[in-house]
Amino acid sequence: VANFKAGQKVDVTGRSKGKGFQGVIKRHNFTMQDATHGNSLSHRAPGSIGQCQTPGRVWKGKKMAGHMGAEQVTTQSLEIVQVDVENNLLLIKGAVPGSKGGAVVVKPSVKSRSQTEAES
Repeated sequence: VANFKAGQKVDVTGRSKGKGFQGVIKRHNFTMQDATHGNSLSHRAPGSIGQCQTPGRVWKGKKMAGHMGAEQVTTQSLEIVQVDVENNLLLIKGAVPGSKGGAVVVKPSVKSRSQTEAES
């Protein structure tokens, strides 16, 4: 904490919130099918996942339903608003990944220079 100062840009790495097993609409932003017009069972289904006899299989990497979240995420170039050395706290402006009370790694920013570095 003592190595950081207010106005400095940092990269924050943490484990994103787990969402469990999710369908293609939530996981990959697929569009829902019609609620009416003859559709009765497949409103949230992905639709066709392959071609015909050729190639006769589903391509590797096809976006499908599955586990979402609980993976390592890095948010870049967040700004430190305040540093509290006595209580060992950093006040960071922006989207810090993970749940409340989750462990995160804070490093100096890779991409952008902070205002304090630019001034000196």
